[in-house]
Amino acid sequence: MRLSITPEISTPIATGSPVAIGVSGGKDSQASALAVCEHLNRAGHAGPRLLVHSDLGSVEWQDSFPLCQELADHLDLELVVLRRERDGLMERWESRWQSSVARYQDLATVTLVPCWSTPSMRFCTSEMKTHPITAMLRRRFPGEIVINVTGIRRDESRRRASAVIADGDRDGRLWNWRPILDWSVEDAFACIARHGLRPHPAYSDFGMSRVSCRFCIMSSFADLAAAAAQPESHDLYRRMVALEIASSFAFQAGRWLGDIAPHLLDRSMTDGLIRAKERAAQRISAESRITPATLYVRGWPTRMLTDAEADILASVRREVSGLFGFQSRYLDRNAVHERYAQLLAERAMKLARCRARV
Repeated sequence: MRLSITPEISTPIATGSPVAIGVSGGKDSQASALAVCEHLNRAGHAGPRLLVHSDLGSVEWQDSFPLCQELADHLDLELVVLRRERDGLMERWESRWQSSVARYQDLATVTLVPCWSTPSMRFCTSEMKTHPITAMLRRRFPGEIVINVTGIRRDESRRRASAVIADGDRDGRLWNWRPILDWSVEDAFACIARHGLRPHPAYSDFGMSRVSCRFCIMSSFADLAAAAAQPESHDLYRRMVALEIASSFAFQAGRWLGDIAPHLLDRSMTDGLIRAKERAAQRISAESRITPATLYVRGWPTRMLTDAEADILASVRREVSGLFGFQSRYLDRNAVHERYAQLLAERAMKLARCRARV
């Protein structure tokens, strides 16, 4: 079970650069931490080492943090725990929906924006893990080259299959190292066993194939069902289904979390889920009338709409607002034109200010 490494990583290791290893409680981060520390010892690394755990709040398994602490104790390393000051991932999903509603009512977006993370838009990872960790490392080790270790493997997904062993940020100060990219799942469990440690009980006791959040946007049906079967997940499950009902957006594309364990829902939630699915179909049908040239693009809005486009957008906004009971503005042709003129003027002012600063 050889580690994947490049000169961009081995050189700063030799000169004692700090090494931070991200740990979630899952098998891959656990195995990565164990294997990397073995390598650092053999290489004579004399620099700082630490484990970093991003606590996502109520979506975390109860055993995840204790297992990370157990790993830190075994390796005799500091465990740095990062938490959002105000809320966790569940609250982020809920606030994202409230923001989507407010923006829609004010015609600051063309269509309603989903509240959930998606495989192509994993703000749960970027906002809750990547950005806080890199910001902390830059503050903690100013001016130094820092190695940030993540335990991902190629066979986990198509996206990860194309991952590189190491890459650096723009100024070359922070290097992301993926040392177990080419390991198998058996390799990861074998590494943990060799060190006499236990993997997360969600694998053996719950039957999970991967451990991250209790309910993850990347989870299979079997993993979602296994998570829903655990009593510690029931309150979170109902809270997430409540957001599906309120937003009319399924947790995963084509898969409603509410269908995973309907026996955990009371009658009002069961009926609410049925109505949410109907509302989703109506919303999708209404928004399909919007011409592609009218939809959101980077730098939106880029131009005024034609009268026909404004009429369609206003009609869709009236229908969607009625479905959800929104108190939306800009519901006729003239109002839509006025709003676009206002948005374009605001955009022009921002661009002018940016040019002036340059």
